[in-house]
Amino acid sequence: MQFMIIRRADEDTEAGVPASTELFEAMTKYNEELVKAGVMLDGAGLQPSVKGAKVRFTGGRPTVIDGPFTEAKELIAGYTMIEVDSLADAIEWVKKWPKLDGGGNVKIEIRQVAGPEDYGDEFTPELREREEKLFAELREKN
Repeated sequence: MQFMIIRRADEDTEAGVPASTELFEAMTKYNEELVKAGVMLDGAGLQPSVKGAKVRFTGGRPTVIDGPFTEAKELIAGYTMIEVDSLADAIEWVKKWPKLDGGGNVKIEIRQVAGPEDYGDEFTPELREREEKLFAELREKN
């Protein structure tokens, strides 16, 4: 099962405060553990919302809203993608999150990635095949 570990934003991440060398070292060590265990798929930090935008659709029409966004607690500062056997395993990995991050006060959300089997009959075999081809093309390019 694949899970996304979502590191929620806080005042510092939204202000663009750079991490300390010590925090970079701790996060690198954590990521190395994930890679050595063969569970890490991807991960990255995100720029503050001032450098982003939201697109809201109403009646099918897009409206662009430039950042920054006021609700930092609802924003994402970064993510890690892992593949483990269960939510319990994902939780155990998150419990090892570096204590230096956010001065030990961070909010992390864990979400399982949905697979084709989670979408029911509406996601027809033909649509699954088309999607599989698309992702195969992406893997070839990367």
